[in-house]
Amino acid sequence: MAMMRLRREDPRVVGSFRLHRRLGAGGMGVVYLGSDRRGQRVALKVIRPDLAEDREFRSRFAREVSAARRIRGGCTARLVAADLDADRPWFATQYVPGPSLHDKVNEEGPLPAAQVASIGSALAEGLLAVHEAGVVHRDLKPSNILLSPKGPRIIDFGIAWATGASTLTHVGTAVGSPGFLAPEQVRGAAVTPATDVFALGATLAYASTADSPFGHGSSEVMLYRVVHEEPQLLGVPDALAPLLHACLAKDPEDRPSTLQLSLRLKEIAAREAHGHGSGAGGYGGGPGRPPARRPEAYADQHTERRSGGTPAPRSGPPSPRPGASTGGGSGRPSGRNTPARPAQRRGPRPPARTDRPGRPAQTVRTSPNGRRPSGPNRRLLRQRLTVFVVVTLLVALGIAAAQGCQGPANGLGGAPPKPTGPGTVSTTAPGSVAAEADGR
Repeated sequence: MAMMRLRREDPRVVGSFRLHRRLGAGGMGVVYLGSDRRGQRVALKVIRPDLAEDREFRSRFAREVSAARRIRGGCTARLVAADLDADRPWFATQYVPGPSLHDKVNEEGPLPAAQVASIGSALAEGLLAVHEAGVVHRDLKPSNILLSPKGPRIIDFGIAWATGASTLTHVGTAVGSPGFLAPEQVRGAAVTPATDVFALGATLAYASTADSPFGHGSSEVMLYRVVHEEPQLLGVPDALAPLLHACLAKDPEDRPSTLQLSLRLKEIAAREAHGHGSGAGGYGGGPGRPPARRPEAYADQHTERRSGGTPAPRSGPPSPRPGASTGGGSGRPSGRNTPARPAQRRGPRPPARTDRPGRPAQTVRTSPNGRRPSGPNRRLLRQRLTVFVVVTLLVALGIAAAQGCQGPANGLGGAPPKPTGPGTVSTTAPGSVAAEADGR
């Protein structure tokens, strides 16, 4: 928070607090940085002189200071002291170090969805404590939210009134900041906790886009848009857009309650923190859904996990998942709950992928449908066939050689064959022929 030197007209001591710097000025008065005798630092606001002369303002201010003392919660600046009977009433709250949400967004630009949801959930929890004390803030906006090291803090309850109070300090004058006022405040109707829900929705939209959901312009133009036009949430993350749109409903009955808002923002913050939510551009799967995986991501999977958590064997291609079509081997999910069909491939089967770089690709050794294997298996088969042919030829030659040697052995030392019938010629010796006479 920017600090400025005290001006000549500024007081140096208020109550028991010594003032050191100016923290800012608003519609109700000037805020100073002060400290007590123990060194406790406070943010002390001194009410404007014209408002101090308004009896109705003093009466309401006294009731709200009394109610603010009952507020218990870590997301609000605790009320330390107040003097409602002084010439210029004042109140002091705990000083919160850190920039305002307005300054942070103005310097760094739109905040990511996870951070916006986290800030929103803390603020909604703080508002829940405020509303349980019977108080409505009525002026929740980025400049009234300080981002301390311990989390966001809601400050400036100077114009907070009890539930059901009017929103006007003077007839025709709305209290608050255009663009963050609820429609019922502009109309002069009674304020309720739903009024702060509207302001919180506009504040979180500003944190997401660095712009008011109702644009810019004069106060009259802004107030007209709040009452009659829909908020512009272009650029708000998909995870937050539906919830913020509900917070900015024209009818207070259509807005979520403070408790519902707190719980919902906690869920979104947790999901976004784990990377399952959407960014500013959103996801194709819809609001709040994790992004759909690309088909290539499924094709690049190298292993499958079984139901028991044991890695699937790596000797072959990954087994098809139930309900997924494996045609063509693309691995794309079919989106239907149908049993898996056997893969139908055309052409040679590609080698299996490996899940570690540097290793040679594993190939399928056998093929159930009779396809010719390829790679090292083909060479092994050729070697086996060659050995088989060579052995077969050698055996055949051996048999032939054995038969050829048996014939000459019988002619040299064996007995001559017996005649088998009349007219048979018998060889008795090499070069001689004898004809048998049968005594005809």
